[in-house]
Amino acid sequence: MALRAAIVIPTYWASGSENLQSPGAYDHTTELGAARPELERCLASLEQVRDLPRIILLVVCPKSATVEVARRVAEIVRNHPRLTITTVTNVEAARIADRVGDLAPTGTGECVSLRGYGAIRNMGLAVASIFAHDAVIFLDDDEVVLGPDFMRRALYALGHETRQGLPILAKSGYFFDRSGSPYADSTKAGITHRWWTKRSEFNAWMKRALSGTRISRSNYVCGGCLAIHARAFARVAFDPFITRGEDLDYLFNLRLMGLDMWFDNEWVVRHLPPESTQRAPRFMQDVYRWYYERAKLAYASRQNDLTAVTPASLMPYPGPWVSAELDDRVRKTALVRALFTREHLGYLRIWRRGRHEAERYAAAYQDAYLRFASFWPGIIEGLWNNRELAKLWEDA
Repeated sequence: MALRAAIVIPTYWASGSENLQSPGAYDHTTELGAARPELERCLASLEQVRDLPRIILLVVCPKSATVEVARRVAEIVRNHPRLTITTVTNVEAARIADRVGDLAPTGTGECVSLRGYGAIRNMGLAVASIFAHDAVIFLDDDEVVLGPDFMRRALYALGHETRQGLPILAKSGYFFDRSGSPYADSTKAGITHRWWTKRSEFNAWMKRALSGTRISRSNYVCGGCLAIHARAFARVAFDPFITRGEDLDYLFNLRLMGLDMWFDNEWVVRHLPPESTQRAPRFMQDVYRWYYERAKLAYASRQNDLTAVTPASLMPYPGPWVSAELDDRVRKTALVRALFTREHLGYLRIWRRGRHEAERYAAAYQDAYLRFASFWPGIIEGLWNNRELAKLWEDA
């Protein structure tokens, strides 16, 4: 039986001087007055795709800008009448979050919302469940698809088993950069990158994955080229407590639950992100991310009902980032960047206080995801094929 899939695209917007906040900055936001938004380019690329399913747009913006951003996104959507698009703004998201609160009265907070990378992806899974889609394909708005067979490649092997009888319930493709390369840029060198680069580790892993069989067990996740079967996303949520890297973290969450992420070396998109100017805030998010990740996995390894995920099982990438090496990497990188980059004060603050704040956050929240995860199957069950919530769009 063919899968009833949906494509989920988060799209991030800012309005004038009011930017998106919490938790931390997003990688990029589109200005309301942008002449050609990334979303427009992404949707245009989808026009060519055969058997294109419903597209769920998650419109992330400041709550005070909801009306004007929704109007701008609606203009873009009208430019693509051949696409079936369901738009989720703060209005619809609030109603869904209320229902999630009813289904799981304690411990959910903003775990399914349009705020924070993991919670936003959970909102995508929630909306897909409302419409009873049994597969979700995540795509980013700063990507373009590369051919009419995008969906055929996306759904290849999903829901099937390997020759060893292992279920393929989540799989990642990968992306080409602007130059057409699938590898991380290895030209950046020097002391400011010496302790904070995963390029060689990542490229070593990617080279093997691209030269092997089409479907292989993955240590990598491209969040903008990611397919998840309902048998996986009904059990495993994204982590709303992580500051960034929620896509790779989903691989860890699957393994904790006894499942796997798989890599498809024939499924690829092109990534065309805008230029980033401020590096220190992103570095701070990464510091929080890795300290939290390390603490969470260590805590999970002490639980009898979970499968341990260790640094050794994640070599050559991303194992070192959840190992004892992390402390030296953070300390040395923050110091040399405080001395040798233009963002002196930002990195100096991280060196003095930021890493300790990240450690405190990790210690405080190391068990938070697992508490939330215990509610997740009931949340999905309560949202599945929910006609009352589906009327949010029928009445719009």
